[in-house]
Amino acid sequence: MRILHTSDWHIGRTFHGHSTLAALAEVLDALVAQVREHAVDVVIVAGDVFDSATPAASAYTLLDDALLALHETGATVVMTSGNHDSAARLGFHSRLLRDGIHVLTDPLAIATPVTVHDEHGPVHFFGIPYLEPAIVRQHWIDDERSLRSQAQVMQHAMDLVREGMAANAGRSVAVAHCFAAGVDATVGLEREVRQGGLDMVPLAGFDGPDYVALGHIHGRQQLSERVRYSGAPLHYSFGEQHKQRGSWLVNLDAEGLASIEWLDLPIPRALVTLTGSLDDILSDENARHADGWVCAVYTDAVPQHEPMRRLRERFPFCALVQHQPEGADAADERSYTQRLRAAVSDVDRIEAFLEHVRAGQGATEREAELIREVLDDRVRTEALA
Repeated sequence: MRILHTSDWHIGRTFHGHSTLAALAEVLDALVAQVREHAVDVVIVAGDVFDSATPAASAYTLLDDALLALHETGATVVMTSGNHDSAARLGFHSRLLRDGIHVLTDPLAIATPVTVHDEHGPVHFFGIPYLEPAIVRQHWIDDERSLRSQAQVMQHAMDLVREGMAANAGRSVAVAHCFAAGVDATVGLEREVRQGGLDMVPLAGFDGPDYVALGHIHGRQQLSERVRYSGAPLHYSFGEQHKQRGSWLVNLDAEGLASIEWLDLPIPRALVTLTGSLDDILSDENARHADGWVCAVYTDAVPQHEPMRRLRERFPFCALVQHQPEGADAADERSYTQRLRAAVSDVDRIEAFLEHVRAGQGATEREAELIREVLDDRVRTEALA
């Protein structure tokens, strides 16, 4: 059996204020072509189908188009909900879908697999929706005291999977959306993972199935030969720009896991970070990046006038501008308040302000002359008043 493992579509997500629907539609078209080309039997979508619990109508349209196209290839689709999805809405949507498309969002049904047959017999797919401990405790009331963390609820869920495996002979695949121990933090973490605590699920908790398809991390990861993340099909931040986009093609034979191959997906618009003075970034040397999403990090000592307007004249898809003055790391580590307290004159106070807004760079020689002239004029005016 051939299985394509994908996840984290995040339909409806924006990229620095720009819609990603058209780009995602292009990538999902390529994914469907790969399903057809490789005669894939089952497509797994491991959570975060949508980017919001209340997706717009256009997001539903894109999902429906993608599922219809996958269905027409003859593949079975197994989809779970992620932390960005509304499990209730996604689960309701599943009732409207045709045979061969399974949306698994019910924690109470984890032990009940979707079974797909090939020439070697049945393969059982166990879907684990994103599990919020405070919510699922009501379903697993007998274990209320022990279900306080993501690791604990995932351990309980995997115990249910193993119970389902014991009751259903054959090969098995688990699908889950969580943060597993051993993930490389540089691969493109979910926003909630970066901003919140890391409630990690131990790798040993996934023992049992022939393959475990995970979602939640936006870069591909191999935690073990049979436990992997596929990552997102699009780049959703500049921090992900150097990470490959694609899916895992998983082959099961009569004995279980036989082989795994990575299939690259196209990148509709390349991401690039350009660093240097604003003039250097705008130079002809960087003209080749005119069609890419650009993050401009300019290092001029002082903020430049209308940098985004100037950048977009050269780079129409410039999405982000950051001012990081050169030598900022060597700036005085004292706070602005401490600098002001140490100042004994108006010149010192102005110098402290300039160092604060220029990442440590005070007045130039000419600026210092102008400051002294202005202060002297003020003293003379006050003396005549």
